[in-house]
Formats: sequence, structure tokens, C-alpha cells
Amino acid sequence: MVSRAAAAIQGEIDGSSPLAKHVQLREILRRHAKENCEPGGPFPSERELTERFGLARMTVRQAIDSLVAEEVLERIVGLGTFVSQQKLDLQVKLTSYSEEMQRRGMVPDARVLSFEQIGAAPFVARELQLEEGQPVIRFRRLLLADGDPMSVDENFIPAYRVPGILDEPPPSSLYNVLSERYGLVMEWGEDTIEATAARPSIARLLNVDIGSPLLKIQRHAFVSKTMVDFSISYYRADRYKLWVPLQRPGARSPRAYNVKRF
Repeated sequence: MVSRAAAAIQGEIDGSSPLAKHVQLREILRRHAKENCEPGGPFPSERELTERFGLARMTVRQAIDSLVAEEVLERIVGLGTFVSQQKLDLQVKLTSYSEEMQRRGMVPDARVLSFEQIGAAPFVARELQLEEGQPVIRFRRLLLADGDPMSVDENFIPAYRVPGILDEPPPSSLYNVLSERYGLVMEWGEDTIEATAARPSIARLLNVDIGSPLLKIQRHAFVSKTMVDFSISYYRADRYKLWVPLQRPGARSPRAYNVKRF
């Protein structure tokens, strides 16, 4: 008996079509996933799809494999097949999180985890080129979009550069406060990006399993030649993909071309 979830899929396989059956099924399933399924929701199993369309298991598997490769669907070992959540392209640039989420049509939010002055630990002191123990402002937040946790961000700023910052509530946009109140406009930065696994404290905040893959980005942000901000961010790898524009030395910038976007 065909399951209710599989029976809800609209479309049939045409045996007389020149298109291979797994290609036809792939397009039927793609349309169903995009138009009728919630991101992150369960998707009918290979067995259910085999019964629904009367196809061989290998044919169904080919179609599912293609959609997994395209990130339309995802397999979770021991749980089944699910509709993929949209991955945001993580563009490496010096903009605020709020601006970036609003550009995407999402509602940004943040939960402040700490906003305090501490002595620079050896690692932070080395990254900020300070003496160990020198006062720094630590600003740690859980960043959300449409209510979902997206990343954990931790910024360290030499305290002498931002006198009185703790006298006010934690800022909704750190870079805006640095610019408008202290005249510190971030001009350029350097990022170090690596894959890492979610340790228990980060996993709990991001609502992922311990050991889940994350993108870890360490940033040094500068005003002229002076480093002002060192940050460490942990992004959910299931919600982000990294987008990095490349250019051959000496080639014209893409801005020089008249590019139409459709």
C-alpha cells in the first residue's frame, strides 16, 4: 500500500518518453520538494517511492542521489531522507550581520551571551598584538535569522579604543557603534577559515548535534594599519556555503563588465 506522503506526489512516469526514467522521477521529486515540502521536513523513502511509481529500487536511488548531490535533499544516517534547508552564501566582506540578513529578506536577531571587560588571555593578546592581561572588551552573541540560530560570534576589542562602551546597553550592530561613536571605520580585514566540529557548548547554542560540522572564521579587522577587532565565529555548515569571488591578477574587475542578471 502506497504511503500517504508518497501518494501526495503529483506526476507520473511516461514509459514512451525518450527521457530516462530516473531523470523523469528526479524532476517530479524536485518539483514536489520545492513546492510542497517544508525545508528540513521528512521526504518519502526509497521504498515508498518504489511502490508509488512502480520503479526499480536502483532507478529511484539514482534520482534521489542526484537530488542529494544538488542539495535539494539530504540523507541523515539512521533517520532517512529530508528536504534540505536553504544554504546562505557566506560572502566574505566587512558588513554587519543585520545588514546581510536584511538584504536576504530575513529577520535578524541576536542574543547577547556576554558583554564585558576581561584581561586578554594569551591567545587573544597574541592575535590583537597586546600584552597578556591587557583589558579587552569581549562581546559574544548568538546570531539568529527568522528565529533560527545561525552562528556564534565572539569579538575582542582593546578596551582603550572604546572608553565607556560598557556604560551603554550591548549594541545591536557593533560596527555601527565603532564607526559612529568612536570613529573606527573598518577598512579591511583578514579571515582564516577552517572546518571544525561542534563542541558541546557551541552545539547547544546552535541546536546541532555534538560533533556536527561548522565553519570557523577568525577575523582580524583593521582601521588603516591598526588592528581594532579580532573575532571568532562559528557558522552552521548545514545553513551556510562559502562564496569567494576570484580574479586573475591583472584582469579587469567584474564591475567593469555590463552583466545582466535574470
